[in-house]
Amino acid sequence: MKAVFLFVDGLGLGASESAVNPCAGKNIELLSVFEDGRGLQPLGRNGFCAAADACLGVEGVPQSATGQTTLFTGVNCAGRIGAHLKGFPNEPLRAVLKEQSILKKLKEAGVKPAFVNAYRPLFFKLKPKTQWRLSATTVANLAADLPFRTMEDLAAGGSLYHDFTNSFLFKYGLNLPLLTPVQAGSILARLSLAHDFTMYEYFLTDRAGHTQDMLKAYPIVLQYDHFLGALLDGIDLDRTLVILASDHGNIEDLSVSGHTMNRVPVMLWGKNAGMLAPKIHSLMDVAPVILEAFGTGERS
Repeated sequence: MKAVFLFVDGLGLGASESAVNPCAGKNIELLSVFEDGRGLQPLGRNGFCAAADACLGVEGVPQSATGQTTLFTGVNCAGRIGAHLKGFPNEPLRAVLKEQSILKKLKEAGVKPAFVNAYRPLFFKLKPKTQWRLSATTVANLAADLPFRTMEDLAAGGSLYHDFTNSFLFKYGLNLPLLTPVQAGSILARLSLAHDFTMYEYFLTDRAGHTQDMLKAYPIVLQYDHFLGALLDGIDLDRTLVILASDHGNIEDLSVSGHTMNRVPVMLWGKNAGMLAPKIHSLMDVAPVILEAFGTGERS
């Protein structure tokens, strides 16, 4: 059993209106999924899309810290602290990740997990206390005591940067090859062969959504669509489960500058996707479904 978990920040289920939703734009194949009131929709490549609640019974607009911590643990973190929290996890959320991180749980169950995002040299110069105050994915990986990928790993094809093309790294004077979305998707497919569970984070969708600029948002969605297609092409879906999930809506509605209260897509392809997809109704269900896929956790 193998699984690839794609975390995509700020991708909700919106209306099928190309004027406000870049997912409704031309040539979008896999991410062209919209809110239709149903809980489950078929996807191309024999996939399924579950519509997951991101509000979690808490008033207000869903935010990153609580949404991501919920995704990576299965704990209703907005409910636990009584609010939706922006940015990086605070101490109560870090405490949840330290105990319940999906990476930690899988490792303890004998599964070989990996977080394959590459980090710039500055990260490794930070004091541990500062590292623990960063993103939910960073804290989840620290909680599992797993290694972080470096620029050297990236140069050797052993990792991907958060934008997967390496274009951002030129701003920091790092001379690395530019990748097409298809090349990057193929690299992730290859990297997944070395692990039982492979996690990769992408957050340019959320950044683009905040701009309310279709000229910026549409290319981001199109690039990720090509990246996702190449990943699926390069994976043996008879023995690998691919899960794509988001923490809250944003880019699907450029008529507003902030996050939305829309349900978010949880997309599944491959091994046992048809059995697992109907079990997802909110952000709280993603981590338990992953554990179930590996035959561990409460649902096993």
